[in-house]
Amino acid sequence: MLPHVLDRATPLRFLAWASGVTLDPGPFGLSQTPADAPELAPDIILTPLVGFDRSGNRLGQGAGHYDRAFAQHPQAWRVGIAWSVQEVDALTPDPWDVPLHAIATEKEWIVP
Repeated sequence: MLPHVLDRATPLRFLAWASGVTLDPGPFGLSQTPADAPELAPDIILTPLVGFDRSGNRLGQGAGHYDRAFAQHPQAWRVGIAWSVQEVDALTPDPWDVPLHAIATEKEWIVP
């Protein structure tokens, strides 16, 4: 399963994908599953990070895609993916921010 993006305002959908299935061009230079692929509910949501702290707070790219995905799939485990140099001492989350369950960097696995 892979995330599927329509535009900055539309929530992510998570669509089925299998090895060998050709990915379609998407917005923002993405390659993604065809829009007619079956929608699935994720058990884990991997989210790219711009920044993070050890409390599980995160900075994304500002479109709110992953905030909305976390709200839509509250049972999913939230894992941030970042380089260790993206770690900051502390972030101040907004009321709608949902903390991560874990962060994976090239150096370590961080569990707040």
